[in-house]
Amino acid sequence: MADTEKENSKADLQEKEEEQIKESGQLLLDGNDKKKKIHLMSIIGEIEGHENLPNHSKTTKYEHVLPKLASIEDSSNVDGVLLLLNTVGGDVEAGLAIAEMIASLSKPTVSLVLGGSHSIGVPIATSANYSFIVPSGTMVIHPVRMNGTIIGAPQTYDYFKQMQDRIIGFISTHCNTSKERLEEMMLNTGMLTKDLGTILVGEETVKEGLINEVGGIREALTKLYEMIPDK
Repeated sequence: MADTEKENSKADLQEKEEEQIKESGQLLLDGNDKKKKIHLMSIIGEIEGHENLPNHSKTTKYEHVLPKLASIEDSSNVDGVLLLLNTVGGDVEAGLAIAEMIASLSKPTVSLVLGGSHSIGVPIATSANYSFIVPSGTMVIHPVRMNGTIIGAPQTYDYFKQMQDRIIGFISTHCNTSKERLEEMMLNTGMLTKDLGTILVGEETVKEGLINEVGGIREALTKLYEMIPDK
């Protein structure tokens, strides 16, 4: 009887974890022999802002991520945070809000760029205490762009410049790349055929100072375990 209850409890827990992954792309990793509880959070697809994207789009909703980050900060059951990134970018305000929240956490944080972390995904990747990228991972740095009606006035340019300065300022504060170099990469005309910007792959992101190290999930978890103080 006890064995049956134990099996049912294990099955319920597994079902709950699968549902949590399906709904939010998040999971608590607590099965390691180091007894460290790691909150796994994925930033995937397009980062959704104040407007809902089509249902067929893969999105990260900031109204889900921000409360979860606040809950992590307040929780005694979480020792560290591992961020998995594979995003094309998205809403600037929402992306910066997520990045600022991650940067302000008192818990140790490690980010891992997988397929890519483009556009506003760059500040999110650099917001962690330590960052990794897989050898084939990419990061695209480009100027701010906007959809919809744009007024052809000097104030519009000033607004774009202010927004771009906010992004550059955040990234340069949380990595080893200067503002000048970031702006140079943003305005590069020799790489993208129909756009301005720079594509960096794997080791190139480390050489530019954006990411700390090339590595995968093993290296990211090992680093995070090291950063968590023993109780």
